[in-house]
Amino acid sequence: MSEGHDGTLHRIRHSASHVMAQAVLELFPGGKIAIGPAIEDGFYYDFDLPRTLLPEDLDKIETRMREIIREDHPFVYREVSADEARKQFADQPYKIELINELEKGGVDDAQDGTATGEPVKISFYTHGPFTDLCRGPHVERTGQINPDAIKLLNTAGAYWRGSEKNPMLQRIYGTVFETAKELQDYLAWREEVDKRDHRKLGRQLDLFSTAPEVGGGLVLWHPKGGMIRHLAEEFCKNEHIAGGYDLVYSPHIGRAQLWETSGHLTWYKDGMYSPMDIEGQDYYLKPMNCPFHIMIYKSTRRSYRDLPMRLAEWGTVYRFERGGVLHGLLRVRGFTQDDAHLFCRPDQMPQEIDRALSFCLHILRSFGFTDFQAYLATRDPEKSAGDPAQWEAPTEALRAALIRADLPYAVDEGGAAFYGPKIDLKFKDALHREWQLSTIQFDFNLPARFNLTYTGEDGQEHPPYMIHRALLGSMERFFGVLIEHYAGAFPVWLAPVQAMVIPIADRHIEVARQVQAQLKGAGLRVEVDDSGNRMQNKIREAQNQKVPYMLIIGDKEQQANAVNVRLRSGDQLGVKSVAEVIALIKDAVAKKVV
Repeated sequence: MSEGHDGTLHRIRHSASHVMAQAVLELFPGGKIAIGPAIEDGFYYDFDLPRTLLPEDLDKIETRMREIIREDHPFVYREVSADEARKQFADQPYKIELINELEKGGVDDAQDGTATGEPVKISFYTHGPFTDLCRGPHVERTGQINPDAIKLLNTAGAYWRGSEKNPMLQRIYGTVFETAKELQDYLAWREEVDKRDHRKLGRQLDLFSTAPEVGGGLVLWHPKGGMIRHLAEEFCKNEHIAGGYDLVYSPHIGRAQLWETSGHLTWYKDGMYSPMDIEGQDYYLKPMNCPFHIMIYKSTRRSYRDLPMRLAEWGTVYRFERGGVLHGLLRVRGFTQDDAHLFCRPDQMPQEIDRALSFCLHILRSFGFTDFQAYLATRDPEKSAGDPAQWEAPTEALRAALIRADLPYAVDEGGAAFYGPKIDLKFKDALHREWQLSTIQFDFNLPARFNLTYTGEDGQEHPPYMIHRALLGSMERFFGVLIEHYAGAFPVWLAPVQAMVIPIADRHIEVARQVQAQLKGAGLRVEVDDSGNRMQNKIREAQNQKVPYMLIIGDKEQQANAVNVRLRSGDQLGVKSVAEVIALIKDAVAKKVV
C-alpha cells in the first residue's frame, strides 16, 4: 500500500470516495459535502447530513456504489474559474470555503497543501451526474473499480477543518482493493486488530480504566495493570542504574519563569494547562521534564571530570490534548515518561549517542520487540537553531550509530526539530503496524537558553552537549502497544498472574492453597480459583484472563503431591511436582519468554 501518491490503488480509492459521495447525496438530497481523500488503508468522505447515519444506511450506500461502478461512467477533468466553481457549488458551503481559499492561494481542495499566496488552479472531476471540486488523480472510468473489492467500514465524527470551533460532520470510512481476495485479507486483518484493541482487553483483563468523573485522557491503573507497570519500570530502572544512569525526581509543577526560560511558554503554550496562582506567582503543570533536569545540572559547578552526566526519571507530565483525539492509552493528557537527559563534552558525544541507541535496543528487545526501523531526522535550513556547522558532527554521529547498530534507517530530510537532529526508533508489532517508541534527540537550544557550562581542562567555561532520550516514550502508550502486540497474553515475566491453581473439587482447595503458598514463597504470582464453577469453566476463565500456567489438582495429583500443568495455549505438559513447576516458571521468567 506504499505505492506513492499517484499509484493505481491510490487512484482507485480516490475515485471510490467520489462514487460514495454520489451515493450519499442520492440518499440524502439536501446533504452537504466536504472533502473525500484516499488514505493509507482506504478512503473517507465528510458529510453534513440531516440525520445521524445508521448501520443500514451504509449497506444502502454500498449497494448503490456497486451500481454506479457497473454503470461505468468516465471521470472527466476540467479546469474552471473561481466564479464558475462557486456557481456550481452555490448550495455547498464547505466547497465554497475551499474555492475561496484556492482563489487567494490558500490550502488546496484536499486540505494538504501549503498556502502560497498565489491563486491555485481550480479543477472539477465529473462522473455521471456527480461533480466534485478535486485535483485528482482518478481512474479513467468507474468501471475500473472492482465492485467485489469494496467495503464501507464505519462512521465517525469529524470537525470541519479539524477544529472544534467548526461544525461536527459525519465521516464515512471505506476501503477498496484491486481484488476481492485482497479485501478479504484486509478485513481479516482488521478483525484481528479489533480483537487486540487495548481498550477492549483493558476491560476484559481488568488492567486500567478512565472515568468521566476523573476527566478525559487521565488513566486509572488497576491492580493487574499496575503490577505490569511496576515490573516494567523496575526492570528498566535496574538496567538504567547498571548502565551508568542516575535516577532523579522532579516536581509536577514549576514557576512560569522556568517555562519562559525554556521557551515552552513561547513555543508550546497551547499544549500546556492554564496557570495556577500560588502566592501571586503563576505556576504550570509540567509538560516536559527537561527544565528540571537542567536545573539539577545547574545546581553546582560542573567540571569536565563530571561528564558525562546521565539523568533519568519516570516523570509524570501533563499536556493538553483535544477531546476528539483522546484514544485509550495511546493519546492521553497525563502520562509518565521514561525520560533521560545526557550532558557530555563534545569529544564524548559520539560514544554517548552510540551507547544510548544500544541501550534503547537492549531494553526494547527485552520486551520482545525485534522488528525495528529507524529514521534520521536532519536539519531544516529554514527552521534551525545554531550554526549549520554545529549540526554536522551530531548528525554524523547519529548516522554512524545507526550503521554500527546494523539498523535499517531512512533519512527524514529536514524533519528535525529546530534545536537539533534526532533518531526516531519505530518497531513493527505482531500485525506489522509501525509504532513510534524511542527518540534520541540532540539539543543546541536549551543549553544556550539556560547558559549551561562546565569547566574544561583548560580552566575555561565551555557549553556541554545535551541529548534528550525517551526510551519507551510514555508508560501509558507503551502499555497500550504492549497489550496489542501480545493480544493481552503477556510474557511470563510480565504476567500479573503467572499461574492459576485449579482445584477440581472443594476437597482439593486446601492442597491448592498449599501449592499457592509454595509458589509464592518462590517469588511467583499465583492465585487459586476456589469458585464453585466446574473445572472446564475454571480453565476457560484462566485462558480468557491470559494466565500462562494452569495447575490442576484432583485426587491423583493430591496423592502424588503434584499438579497437572496446562498452558494458556491449550498445550498440556502433564503431571509435574511443585518443584518442577517452580523451576519451569522461573526459567521462563529468566529468559523473558512468552
